Amino acid sequence: MARPIIVFDLDGTLIDTAPDLMDSLNHSLSAAALPAVDGPAFRRYVGNGGRVMIERAFAANNKPLPGDEHDRLLDLFLDSYTKSIPGKSKPYPGVLDAIARFEAEGYVLAICTNKYEANSLALIEALGLAKHFAANCGQDTFPFRKPDPRHLLETIKRAGGDPAKALMVGDSQTDIDTAKAAGIPVAAVDFGYTDRHVREFEPSVVISHFDELTLDLAGRLIRAAN
Repeated sequence: MARPIIVFDLDGTLIDTAPDLMDSLNHSLSAAALPAVDGPAFRRYVGNGGRVMIERAFAANNKPLPGDEHDRLLDLFLDSYTKSIPGKSKPYPGVLDAIARFEAEGYVLAICTNKYEANSLALIEALGLAKHFAANCGQDTFPFRKPDPRHLLETIKRAGGDPAKALMVGDSQTDIDTAKAAGIPVAAVDFGYTDRHVREFEPSVVISHFDELTLDLAGRLIRAAN
């Protein structure tokens, strides 16, 4: 019998990767003679992978981005980021306790991210968390990616979870739209990487700390969706 499942986004949800992503983005932007992005401004750029971050940086500077240049800068970004793993990245407060309580209750856990799969796997392994996740699916795992609901549904399938007993946890409109399209409830963290408050995207619930992601809350959200 398929087990209940919690599927997490990675960057800005499970793991605070912003310092390393920003360093790698700025490494890439410097090669294009664009100004570096600072911490407060970074929220406007992050999300949906390195390619999109570069696009947003060029758009913010009203500078054209030819395809070959885009590819070159993405290669620089990925090379810089990959070499830094795990860098300064670390789990958000309460993540390890949340993992423990859901595992103890028989939930299977998975990651569904728009990070490249190899980088997601490397990061989770480097942080000593790989043993907790039955699947870790990135933007290139399937021929589709979030907000396509198939990315989430195929992640659940790969992990051996039950989509009728599933909860998504994310930090962005992309995560929320993906879960809604899949017919799965979604808890949105309000400390992640988005320049608009997640409540604007109407998730099932908003949490401010992983201590709020209780067994009771997950059970209620799952039951309400069925």
